[in-house]
Amino acid sequence: MVKTWEELETLQPRVLKMLKNSLLKGRVAHAYLFEGMRGTGKKDIGYLLAKSLFCHEPVEGYKPCENCSNCKRINHGNHPDLHFVEPDGLSIKKGQIHDLQEEFSKTGVESKKKLYMIVHADKMTTNAANSLLKFLEEPHAGTTAILITEQVQQILPTILSRCQIIGFTPLSPKNLEKRLEENGVNPLTAPVLAQLTNNLEEALEINQNDWFVQAQKIVVKLYEVLRKNPLEAMVTLQEVWFPHFKEKEQIDRGLDLLLLIFKDLLYIQLGKKDHIVTLSERSRLEQYALQTSGRRLTEQMAAILEAKRKLHANMNPQLLMEELVLKLQEGS
Repeated sequence: MVKTWEELETLQPRVLKMLKNSLLKGRVAHAYLFEGMRGTGKKDIGYLLAKSLFCHEPVEGYKPCENCSNCKRINHGNHPDLHFVEPDGLSIKKGQIHDLQEEFSKTGVESKKKLYMIVHADKMTTNAANSLLKFLEEPHAGTTAILITEQVQQILPTILSRCQIIGFTPLSPKNLEKRLEENGVNPLTAPVLAQLTNNLEEALEINQNDWFVQAQKIVVKLYEVLRKNPLEAMVTLQEVWFPHFKEKEQIDRGLDLLLLIFKDLLYIQLGKKDHIVTLSERSRLEQYALQTSGRRLTEQMAAILEAKRKLHANMNPQLLMEELVLKLQEGS
């Protein structure tokens, strides 16, 4: 789906402001490095900048009009002066950069402008990176390069020194919730996903996972039996929790979900109901919040965080969970 300037401005306002200033002042760099986590809009903004540069009639002097032939062809991926390079297999090879140089030695088909985008620029082989370096050292007039990476530390310092580096910030939870709902995620589930990750693709993957759907139900069940009696909680661990949460990463995810329930209870007590993320259990949580204290909730959250620390220190998961259940029930 093609993103407009306004849509992308809500995701990366600082980046769009920098690009707007460069476009209005006619100071577009010959090479940019867009760096940041996956799902933060780097490629979308790369295409947006390309459209701004090639657009016949930019709106307000910098926004692509989206209607001219250049904007439409970039949106459809078939503009002759926009070139896109991505890994061939596991890496970007010297031959790919050589082909790019050959292409750029010719004059632009439609104008004197040309733009190339290298996605996963950190995956260039050493030879490919050295070839690109020569290209960056002697840029052709009217040529713009956009390098995109999630691993800026893997890029040669000599390449970094020739690019204007633009950092993309992770999506805020509210922003991510909105994007998840746009991608068809249930509005009741989106807030939980946005707390577990700030990566759109990862959140969508989690949402498609049947294991995760079941995990949420088990965590709610465990919380409810914790409020009843120690014996029932231990039985639930053995019969329901352990068969489902087998791997270390799965247990960690389960502890995160449990932590979110306690956070929600605390938000209810503090009168911040708009911060609740476990929306499917909202009415029950509002009842439970009346039956505990803020101090107790804080202690329980600290116990879960300590369990997460012990999990990463390789404590036996079964002992860890049994110990946690006992701590969560103390004084409740």
